Amino acid sequence: MTGFNPFTRFRHIAIEGPIGVGKSSLTRRLAALFGARAFFEKPEENPYLERYYAAGTEDLSANPYALQTQLFFLFQRLEQMRELMQGGMFDGGLVSDFTFEKDALFARLTLGDEDHRLYTQIHRRYAPQVPAPDLVIWLQASTTTLQARIARRGLAMEQDIADAYLQDLAGAYAPHFEASAVPWLAVDTEAFNPAARGTDMQRLLGWLENFRGPREFAGPAGGMASLSTSGATLPALKI
Repeated sequence: MTGFNPFTRFRHIAIEGPIGVGKSSLTRRLAALFGARAFFEKPEENPYLERYYAAGTEDLSANPYALQTQLFFLFQRLEQMRELMQGGMFDGGLVSDFTFEKDALFARLTLGDEDHRLYTQIHRRYAPQVPAPDLVIWLQASTTTLQARIARRGLAMEQDIADAYLQDLAGAYAPHFEASAVPWLAVDTEAFNPAARGTDMQRLLGWLENFRGPREFAGPAGGMASLSTSGATLPALKI
C-alpha cells in the first residue's frame, strides 16, 4: 500500500454515485485505513422512504410520497451538515458517503413541477449555509451492476427498484457534476472494487495523489483523463 494519506490533501472527501454503486463500503474502507472520521447518510431514519419505494418507481410523478421523502432528506442532511461545522470534525480527515447537493439531484428526478418549485424555494434558503467537500469521488456502474449489488446487500425496500429509475438516476449525475464547482474524480467501478481489493485501493490512492483537477476521470484501464472547467465533455456513463 502506498504511504500517501489522501486526507493530507483533502480534509473532506465525499463519495457519490447512484444507489448500490458502493459509496458506503468505500467510505468505511478509507476511514479505517487512515483513521479518518466516517460520516454516513441515514436513509433508514426516513419514515417515508419504504412507502415511497412500495408505491413504485415506474411513474415518479404519481408517487404520493415523493415530496415528503425529499423534504425529510433535505432537513436531515441540513442537520448532518451542521454537525460538520462543529470544531474538530475535520481533525484527521473526514469521508462521507453523500453530498448535500445530491438531495437536489434526487428532487429534480422524483418531483413533479409544482412540488419541485416548493422544494427549490426551501432548498435555496438553506443551501448557502452548507460547507462543500474538498473533493468528490464519483463512482459509476451500469444498471445491471447496480441491480446486482442492490440484490447482494438485501435491503427489502430496495428490491423492486425499477431499471428505468436507476438508469435515470445514473444519467442525472452527469449534468449535476457538469454544473458543480467542487473538484471531482469520476471512477468506473465495473471491474474495480477498492473497498474489497487492496490492489484497487492502491490504484485509487495513486489517482488521488496525482489528482490535478478540477475534473478527472479514471477509466477501467487505470489511466486518468483531465476535463477542462469549461466546455468539458463528461465521461459517458454505462447505463
